[in-house]
Amino acid sequence: MKKFFQFLKNKYFKFAFATIIYILWVIWLGNFWFFLGIPIIFDIYVSKKINWTPWKKRHGKNSKLIEWIDAIIFAVVAVTIINIFLFQNYKIPTGSMERTLMIGDHLYVSKVSYGPRLPNTPLSVPFTQNILFGKIPSYLTWIQWPYKRLAGLSEVKRDDIVVFNYPEGDTVVLEFPGNLSYYEYINSRINELRTLDSTTYGKVKTYEQYYSQARKEVFDHYTVVWRPVDKTDNYVKRCVAVGGDTLQIINGEVYINGKHQKTIPGKQFVYFVRTNGIPLNSKVLREMGIYDSDMTYAGDGVYMPLTEENYQKIKNFSNVVAIEPIFMPKGEYDPRVFPKDPKFRWNQDNFGPLYIPKKGDSLRITTQNLSLYHRIIAHYEKNNVKVKNDTIYINGKPTEYYQFKMNYYFMMGDNRHNSLDSRFWGMVPEDHIIGKPIFIWLSLNQHESFLNKIRWERMFKRVKS
Repeated sequence: MKKFFQFLKNKYFKFAFATIIYILWVIWLGNFWFFLGIPIIFDIYVSKKINWTPWKKRHGKNSKLIEWIDAIIFAVVAVTIINIFLFQNYKIPTGSMERTLMIGDHLYVSKVSYGPRLPNTPLSVPFTQNILFGKIPSYLTWIQWPYKRLAGLSEVKRDDIVVFNYPEGDTVVLEFPGNLSYYEYINSRINELRTLDSTTYGKVKTYEQYYSQARKEVFDHYTVVWRPVDKTDNYVKRCVAVGGDTLQIINGEVYINGKHQKTIPGKQFVYFVRTNGIPLNSKVLREMGIYDSDMTYAGDGVYMPLTEENYQKIKNFSNVVAIEPIFMPKGEYDPRVFPKDPKFRWNQDNFGPLYIPKKGDSLRITTQNLSLYHRIIAHYEKNNVKVKNDTIYINGKPTEYYQFKMNYYFMMGDNRHNSLDSRFWGMVPEDHIIGKPIFIWLSLNQHESFLNKIRWERMFKRVKS
């Protein structure tokens, strides 16, 4: 046994073991220039000609300060590797997943569930997402690695709760709260300009004219920045449809391939609750998890998001005379909703049918359905797309069918009327998938103070799909 441990400490064994791991990593990476790093490994373990830790002595005792610095550097490297390949923390910032996940929940997000993803942007400040001190990028784009993912424990499945990079977060306007998506700004501004012209001048211009005007305005007056995929904001939603599915939403209810989505206890919609003049008991509402910030008062009632359980309770209150869900009717066009094309008169409550592409699918693309898949083909899969005389050209060639290179997913928040999700910005590509929330390790209630902020009942609670 003693000889065995001595063998493990042998410098040639250490070199061989490290080299094998490194070679496997380079093969996975697919960039064989990294094989030039093998001589460095040899020097670290065998020849030791260069001091690769210049902040400390190679021989003799180091000061306490140097030991602390060495420990901090080791910890930063170790945690960074853990965050990339094993798991990371994610804090719920908005109410889009309530009541399944709450604002203030801190999640353990597993990277191994769907397979750890190689960073696209390796030169970045550890433990930061995209900005430092307001506007300074936390990363350098000198090196950009292609999308690579190790095999995971499973594929993304329908109804999984998933953490992913925000698809429209690749281009943002810094001056707006939350770094507003450039695409969201352009679409909003086009609608404003069209409404202004139709109501004031009575003459409406073409979409291309409004687009050019909105684009010029944003670049003239604001700071627009591009971000790599792995440096866009992290979102968490429920995957309601995977590649190969056909999705439709009818009066707020999701149907996949013609079948109703499974029951989700935390799902909620906005209702208008009308009372007889006696206000709802705020203490009782708080016990149900409903706070003043969730409600909007109007006339003799109040708008509030309710789960099916809370709906059943409130409708039986003695001072409630009516309670109605607020759904947009079928056929009422919402210009904020994907694909933001009047040919598809969809809204957040009545949407689709929409086919979700899977890798290898060959789909007929026409001028009628191009707006559904244009962003996928042009942006995510990096093709040049143009339309001339009703003919679609992809990379300069007239095209009727397109074969998709990645799997795509349709994500929705459980708080259906208060969620910025795929209904507004389209499908999520597989290279945007980060991981799967496993459990809540801390939960803080923003409406409470001091020790009351901690939701003890949610501590180490498993996240159930």
